[in-house]
Amino acid sequence: MIYLLLAAAVCAADQLFKLWVVHTIPPDGYLELIPGVVGLTNIRNTGMAFSMLSEHTWILTVVSAVVAAALIVLLARGKFTGWEKASLAMILGGAVGNLIDRAFLGYVVDMINPEFVRFAVFNLADAFIDVGAALFCVLYIVRTTREERKKRTAKEGENGDGDPDGQ
Repeated sequence: MIYLLLAAAVCAADQLFKLWVVHTIPPDGYLELIPGVVGLTNIRNTGMAFSMLSEHTWILTVVSAVVAAALIVLLARGKFTGWEKASLAMILGGAVGNLIDRAFLGYVVDMINPEFVRFAVFNLADAFIDVGAALFCVLYIVRTTREERKKRTAKEGENGDGDPDGQ
């Protein structure tokens, strides 16, 4: 339950930030935050990252809904650690934030514009999806590597000679 609340908080933060941007910055306008580093803009993106699949919002809407449903099932049934579930909740919240835009607006509002990467403009939902995915991968790899090491050590102990093959 706590993880669904985290996902809802991520989604709410994304939607509130998008609402603020839409009411503060005109379309294609720009607000410099840290000169030469980052600014805010108001871009309507009908595609996904780097505007791929532009004008195919319906496909992205369906994919987002399927991903969100799969994440809910993973959170409910998956055997993950608390931190892994938190990272999945971050991904879920971001996916739902963008799903809401696509379903009700027909586009996603993008606003964060890192000035040192001229071709990338993204939103808070995208940031949560990326950070959550990276975090999940690291946590999952670390956990499964530790579990495999423990199994190997236990097996070596059973053999009695420290040789994993028992030879």
